[in-house]
Amino acid sequence: MSTKPLHVGLVGYGFMGRTHSNAFAQVNHFFPLDYQPVLKAVCGRDAARTAAFAAQWGYESVESDWRRLVERRDIDLIDIASPNDTHAEIAIAAAQAGKMVLCEKPLGRNAAESVRMAAAVEQAGVPNMVWYNYRRVPAVMLAKQLIDQGRLGQIFHYRAKFLQDWTISRDLPQGGAALWRLDVSVAGSGVTGDLLAHCIDTAMWLNGSIDQVTAMTETFIKERKHNLTGKVEKVGIDDASAFLARFANGSLAIFEATRYARGHKALYTLEINGEHASIFWDLHDLHRLQYFDHRDEGPLRGWRSIHITDGDHPYMQHWWVPGLQIGYEHTFIHQVADFLEGLASGKAPGPSFRDGLATDHVTDAVLKSAQSGRWEPVARA
Repeated sequence: MSTKPLHVGLVGYGFMGRTHSNAFAQVNHFFPLDYQPVLKAVCGRDAARTAAFAAQWGYESVESDWRRLVERRDIDLIDIASPNDTHAEIAIAAAQAGKMVLCEKPLGRNAAESVRMAAAVEQAGVPNMVWYNYRRVPAVMLAKQLIDQGRLGQIFHYRAKFLQDWTISRDLPQGGAALWRLDVSVAGSGVTGDLLAHCIDTAMWLNGSIDQVTAMTETFIKERKHNLTGKVEKVGIDDASAFLARFANGSLAIFEATRYARGHKALYTLEINGEHASIFWDLHDLHRLQYFDHRDEGPLRGWRSIHITDGDHPYMQHWWVPGLQIGYEHTFIHQVADFLEGLASGKAPGPSFRDGLATDHVTDAVLKSAQSGRWEPVARA
């Protein structure tokens, strides 16, 4: 089967740069596609680290200025895996240059940036996508199918939490290459835009739009040394965030995220309770979907633990034999596969930049509510 090359220019060589590069490199080994990504160039601010990353992952060339990367005629797609404060400028320039654009989450540091980004890709008519990869967990995709089939009936409750513990130490500084997520000027917010953004995107994909929220946030350590200035500076991010929400379909929700839950490194769970059935999923057991159906009769009624490895489960026909599970990195491969299939079919898969903007409208409302102490409406994307 002949494939069309799709020349990729990656901005950023950190954690997300690795997941994206692996996805581009692996996708054609497992999915029959019309397009094949070519790792054409990677761009980063540290020349030595960028060169080492290129050598390890097989990129053909390196750049130190993203503008040069965007201008290159041999690049078809710009993939943004750099810190949040760079997303808007790079994405808008790439769209104006006629490039396809993939962008890490959150789309922008706030909805104002994301409005400009969504407008840029739509005005340019270029394919675009945000890397909300948890949609592509096979168990979560199966949950989406069950909901869309009406198996749960009317939805009453949605609850999600994302717990970590890596910022508890008072000696941890903020800012710089490794700790930019603790610098509000770079990140935009703390756990609201980092962890809750994942929960919100998945929630709205599964259960529809969110109308209003009421929230509380806390910054437990008020000052930290800044890596770039060497000075002790005020911490502007939220260390913990929790909010109640009302969906447009009438269901109620509870969301929580923190980096201060000692013992939890990446505990992301979601539960949905409907009229007829309930669903529960846990990232730590990501290949299983817990399902309860009230219509099951008899003494064996109860929660089922469905092992998502069979060929009729989402994506699994492309992998191994039934019983053998896959992991976190495969969600990114699934996202690239769906994107490339969309290029061939002309049917763009989500989450689009417009979807990313919808999530940023919710996170903006959460942060506003935490300040106002009131219920706040969520703007429409």
